[in-house]
Amino acid sequence: MSEQETKNQFLEKRSSRRKFIKNSGLTVGGVVLGGALGSLLGKDSTEVTKESHVASKSSTNYNQALMYFDQAQFATIEAATEQIFPKTDAGPGAKELLVTYYIDHQLAGNWGLNAKEYMSGPFYPAEATALFGHQTHLNRQQIFDLGIEALNAEAKKQYDKKFAEVSDEEQIAILTAMEAGEITLNGAVSSSYFFKLLKSATIEGVYSDPLYGGNKDMQGWKMKNFPGHQMSYTDIIEKEEFVTFEPKSLNSQHNH
Repeated sequence: MSEQETKNQFLEKRSSRRKFIKNSGLTVGGVVLGGALGSLLGKDSTEVTKESHVASKSSTNYNQALMYFDQAQFATIEAATEQIFPKTDAGPGAKELLVTYYIDHQLAGNWGLNAKEYMSGPFYPAEATALFGHQTHLNRQQIFDLGIEALNAEAKKQYDKKFAEVSDEEQIAILTAMEAGEITLNGAVSSSYFFKLLKSATIEGVYSDPLYGGNKDMQGWKMKNFPGHQMSYTDIIEKEEFVTFEPKSLNSQHNH
């Protein structure tokens, strides 16, 4: 086979791979899922940028697609996060900011599986020493499953309803007991640890880049006057007056 024939065959293969990527949903919101694009296209960074730009305009429903929770689990966590970060006069709460979608997306990936963390024994009880911190063989997906189960079990026991169906005051009472470690989870993890994990993920969902599922319309940033991901500050850095401008997300850099 001649050099030109080899080159033509390579280009044809790349073209078919690009078509597959565009039609398969491997890219969402301008970001490549799990490095899939790199393995399909190789290490040509210009190709990655080009395909990400195309996908960013077609994957408009990514932020509201469930990847781990079922609908019942979603409803439970949505109710819990709204109590942790409620809507006030200052701005929207976790529900409007799509925080539960953020948590769902994180649980579906490496974070939920503790994929990049040491997960082998021995495991020491939390009371052994404060230096050890919390230790468990369960990953975050399993901890959230147990936490959701416990929230609904407690609501059923006290009010004969699911957690998402009880009143705000009743939800707060259950979450308060969970934070204090007074509710039993069916696993090697305390309810207070689950609450700490849920609270941390909620705050992350409020203030993370919208690309990851939460912080809808950058409203979390707007409440803090956070500028987001600006390309440059060189045009304002020497100005005497305070300059305000609309925040930008990572995805906005592809819209040019």
